Amino acid sequence: MKYYKCLLLINVLSVTLLCLISCSSDNTSQLPPVSPPSIDGFDGEVDWIKTFGGSNEDNALSVVEAADGDYIIAGYTQSLDGDITDKTATDSDFWVLKLTKEGEIVWSKTYGGTGDDRAEKIILTSDGGYALVGYSRSADEDVSVNEGLQDYWIVKLNSVGEIQWEKSFGFPGIDRAFSVVQTTDEGFFVTGFLDVTASNGEGNDPIAKSNISKHGVGEFWGIKLDALGEMEWRHYFGGTNNDRSYDVLQTEDKGFLMIGSSESIDFDITDSKGSYDFWAVKVNAEGTLLWQKSFGGSEIDVGYALAATGDGKYIIIGDSRSADGNVSGARGNADLWMIQIDGNGNLLWEKSIGGTAFDTGRSIYKTQSGNFAITGNSRSSDGDIAINIGQSDLLNVIVNSNGDILWKSTLGGSAAEFGEGCMETTDKKIIVVGNSESSDFNIPTNKGSKDLIIVKYK
Repeated sequence: MKYYKCLLLINVLSVTLLCLISCSSDNTSQLPPVSPPSIDGFDGEVDWIKTFGGSNEDNALSVVEAADGDYIIAGYTQSLDGDITDKTATDSDFWVLKLTKEGEIVWSKTYGGTGDDRAEKIILTSDGGYALVGYSRSADEDVSVNEGLQDYWIVKLNSVGEIQWEKSFGFPGIDRAFSVVQTTDEGFFVTGFLDVTASNGEGNDPIAKSNISKHGVGEFWGIKLDALGEMEWRHYFGGTNNDRSYDVLQTEDKGFLMIGSSESIDFDITDSKGSYDFWAVKVNAEGTLLWQKSFGGSEIDVGYALAATGDGKYIIIGDSRSADGNVSGARGNADLWMIQIDGNGNLLWEKSIGGTAFDTGRSIYKTQSGNFAITGNSRSSDGDIAINIGQSDLLNVIVNSNGDILWKSTLGGSAAEFGEGCMETTDKKIIVVGNSESSDFNIPTNKGSKDLIIVKYK
């Protein structure tokens, strides 16, 4: 009897071992091969990860390198404690943090009023200071005026974070700024969206005001400012549904290329592909519409960021839920989708990156080697994504000018992490910022409900 029991035990162990080997082999075969990046001066390893914030919600949306090589991060905070030392109420304020190359705080400052104020983008200006844009509900403290529920708010800072000037633009509805560039004439161009129904058709100047029947819920809204923040002109573009601009750059002909998403199928939108599309709008230096193009499929496709390739072409990134139209190689719920267009808006190529869950790209930065760093977030653990650590992980990739992946990394904890901004430093390191809710695995600590996170890759 003992003999047969031993034989049975050996058979069970053998079958179990074979199953484990088989399962391990199957899982491994589903994962993409891991290889070091073929990028000069960058080995793709994490140098350090830091979180900052207090006991409430804190978020980073944008990062730039300061003139002295330190890192400047912009976002918003609702905290009154921890790393936030100059707030007295739990409403959201613009938050700007300066860190050393080692991730130590140099200074931390908040800006806003008693309403909800959230920064979306920061840029380094030619004088060594910064321009900061987002949206504001305030009309007190740092904010001089508010025209409605939310206004564009632009703040000009000097190199040590002191306000030099601030301006608000808006109407009675929800008007939000998402991006800004400094122009070749030392002025600024701000983009976002206008609630044109609440503005009663106003927002197109200096040309004649539009008839309210021309457009609908939300419009791309571009505003050209001079060096002191005084408005030179403003124009909106869109149709009768939701159209929102998330990024902009000045083109080689001194015009502007705004990108985002469009739900409309009429008026300025002439080639809708589906529910929501990537939408690109090109205007000249005076704000006159030159062309507009839609890209996507029958489902929801949203463009969040763009970069110039340097040869008159542009790469736009975001996410796509489509598997038809312009979208090929769809992998799952939503993929990080990127397209390249030429200066006339012609689609040159498109690529999908992701797995069977939700994956997106939120920021793109052209590197010194001519490649492109992209950050976003991922819930996948298959396809192009080797591993998922928690609910949502930071997703970081570097692609070449053809959209081919050169390097990729996911990191996070057991809760949710979201990548929002990225850049390459002058010494060829990659900096990624966003927000984190974890305190385990890759994430060293959590100070509250949601923290600002910064990751340095060397």
